[in-house]
Amino acid sequence: MADARRLAKLYLDHLAHERRLAANTLESYARDLDAFIERAGDKPLDKLQVHDVRRIAATLHGKGLNARSIARMLSAWRGFYRYLARDHDFGDNPCLGIRAPKAAKRLPKALSPDEAHCLLDIDADTMLRVRDKAIFELFYSSGLRLSELTALAPSDVDHVEGTVRVTGKGAKTRIVPVGTYALKALSDWLASRALIIGHDPVALFVNRTGQRLSARSVQQRLKTLALKQGVSTGVHPHVLRHSFASHVLQSSSDLRAVQEMLGHASISTTQVYTHLDFQHLAKVYDAAHPRAKRKSSGARAAKAK
Repeated sequence: MADARRLAKLYLDHLAHERRLAANTLESYARDLDAFIERAGDKPLDKLQVHDVRRIAATLHGKGLNARSIARMLSAWRGFYRYLARDHDFGDNPCLGIRAPKAAKRLPKALSPDEAHCLLDIDADTMLRVRDKAIFELFYSSGLRLSELTALAPSDVDHVEGTVRVTGKGAKTRIVPVGTYALKALSDWLASRALIIGHDPVALFVNRTGQRLSARSVQQRLKTLALKQGVSTGVHPHVLRHSFASHVLQSSSDLRAVQEMLGHASISTTQVYTHLDFQHLAKVYDAAHPRAKRKSSGARAAKAK
């Protein structure tokens, strides 16, 4: 183990002086190498095999280290062995080909229906506010991606059928329903848009000079609006897409319909919203189901005794 620590010190010196890594990065490398050497025990570094490294990674994961941290450690260990092969005549790198455990998928953030209502309760008293209301109503009404919304043309909106034609990933086109509030907001915006001199004829949403509105501008306007409306949840365009999906699924339980409206190629992508729906149902169950109430009452009675 002493020789392993000596080699680790040489490697850290190499990182500091030749690659000029920052102090915090060096400290991270030092911790990762120390964890590796500690668990390798008395077995020399040049005798470790792939199964040894896999065992060390599995042990750390079993102690509660998350997948991202283990991936970082494996990267540090691979770099260490590359250095040993180059400068100290080591043979095969036992860290090659080992993957970190699969990271758990994070559930997408979604607004509550009340938060969504609060966000969209905009006083459309200026031309830009009329436009913004139309944008955010359409996001929430139809679950569009940011790139899909900024690419829309006026001809994509069918006010008679109450739909919008969207070009999504892979240049695939889909027709998505548009709600009553969004249609009204779009009509108001088209009336205001007509007053802008020299506006881009093929862009539905334009800025005050008539140019197509950029994705960055939409993001910034939504962030500013959320703060003004008192919605503390981090709000960005994709949050409105997530909110649309989870709220429609809670109301209809029609996973296939939500998949089509979102433009997902695989239903497995859409299924993440069933977890959001389950969380909602679990809260309803705990609050309303007789068995859940009885369980809570029994627990309180037992505690009282």
